[in-house]
Amino acid sequence: MGCLYGCAVRLVVDTNVVVAGFRSVSGASNRLLRHANDGSVKLLCSTALFLEYEAVLGRLSIRQATGHMLEDVRDVMNAIAAIAEPVDVPLKTRPTLNDADDEMVLEVALNGEADFIVTHNARDFEPARALGIAVTTPGEIVRSLRK
Repeated sequence: MGCLYGCAVRLVVDTNVVVAGFRSVSGASNRLLRHANDGSVKLLCSTALFLEYEAVLGRLSIRQATGHMLEDVRDVMNAIAAIAEPVDVPLKTRPTLNDADDEMVLEVALNGEADFIVTHNARDFEPARALGIAVTTPGEIVRSLRK
């Protein structure tokens, strides 16, 4: 999957990575999103997954925990929309995983020919490995980009 030389690694990030990036500017999830912003990695996203990110970031409980306002959510979503490669999802894999929201991530990864699914819950995506999709954490990807 992906390209061999000179191309950015193609990633689909689970919603928990976007939330973690929103919560902490010093964590690996935030650094990973900054790498996507500078083109070091290519973020893949479908419309459904984008709307999931937006809905979760917009939750009052998330905004209260982070101190962000709806305008901040809008700014983050505009930034993601500007850098993400849109992926159509004609190939459906359901049911493969236990969580329907995780299925969206897997389907973007398969249809977008992602190199990795990035999540804080790798165990939830274990069946993706059988479909040829590598699963990793934000910290592992960020460490590999330093090499």
